[in-house]
Amino acid sequence: MTTTGDTIPRARLAHLDGLKVVLVAWVIGGHALLGYSAVGGWAYDEVHEVTFMPGVEIGLVAVLGPSGLFVIGLFFFVAGLLTEGAVHRHGPHRYVRDRLVRLGLPWLLSALLIWPASVWVASVAAGRQVSPWWVFTHRDPFLDAGSLWFALVLLVFSIGFAGWAALRGGPPAPSGPLTGWHVAAAAAAVAVATVVVRLAFPARSGQIADLHLWQWPQCLGMFLLGVVVARRGWAAHIPDPIRQACGGITVAVLVALPVVAMASGLHNVARDDGPYLGGWTWQAAATAAAEALLVTCGSIALVGLAERRLHEAGPRARRWSRAAFAAFVVQGPVLMVTATALRPLPAPAEVKAPVVAVVAIVVCFWLGGLWSEAVRRRRADHRVSTTEDGPERGLR
Repeated sequence: MTTTGDTIPRARLAHLDGLKVVLVAWVIGGHALLGYSAVGGWAYDEVHEVTFMPGVEIGLVAVLGPSGLFVIGLFFFVAGLLTEGAVHRHGPHRYVRDRLVRLGLPWLLSALLIWPASVWVASVAAGRQVSPWWVFTHRDPFLDAGSLWFALVLLVFSIGFAGWAALRGGPPAPSGPLTGWHVAAAAAAVAVATVVVRLAFPARSGQIADLHLWQWPQCLGMFLLGVVVARRGWAAHIPDPIRQACGGITVAVLVALPVVAMASGLHNVARDDGPYLGGWTWQAAATAAAEALLVTCGSIALVGLAERRLHEAGPRARRWSRAAFAAFVVQGPVLMVTATALRPLPAPAEVKAPVVAVVAIVVCFWLGGLWSEAVRRRRADHRVSTTEDGPERGLR
């Protein structure tokens, strides 16, 4: 891999592409399960016909729930690892234009058309007599775009960083190596900011455009941490001592979290989670601390693990990587339509949810592959057309 000043990667990093594929598949599968849970977290839970048995739900919360505390932050960390290099390669103005098309346009289409239509289809199948316009105007929060709230927030951060880069000029030189103490300071900052923000915006609260303001401390913190560590070359290689320490802390928190939650009285997540969502409670502070440790240490550990395990960049891996973002974009309607199609099936949630997850992952990546291939062909045709119409054409 070639770099500029050893800090801004020019080449694609196979392990980050591989990690992106795993994360997108994980999010799609997780949303499929949440649609049948009593806790909720995905729009199908508003109309689901069956739910998990309480014991099964507790098991899913214990095994899969912790990933929900940091997986979005990991997306922002990976974005931060790559953002500064992209800004300085393309220039702030072109970078912002590209982000508006890649992130802003899908969010707008989803908020105005695709997501309301998807929710309407599921609502009608559940026997609700509502119109598409009613769904659009009465959903809380207004301008809900489903999972693409992530794209809007990342667009805001990206434009802000590009503006800062335009004012500053070139990237600053790294001031020195980063240590575990810097990671600890980042985790502490995220935890404190999370507690403060959730005094006004409790976890799972909704705002216009579903901005997830309650999650911004970890999102912005991890985005900026990604930018900072990328300047030290961490996008290509996480230092082994840091990776190992972060991995150990992550495992320790994951093991302790369900035990501490049960000991603190969290026996029914849907009923007992109020004090953990925000406010002046020790439960909210403990939740913020656990999230901060998981999102900082877990993100670094998983990027390091991907570096060791997902470094192959064969044709199949490249196809999946190219399809990943489009798969993330289309997951909303695919999940809602798949769950709706299975609605008449007389089966429990323990059967339906895994089927929806597998089908949705396959269909989303298939559609994402078709879309990415169409984009590649269009770009190739454009390059050919530009070459044929260029100055050299007059020399033929």
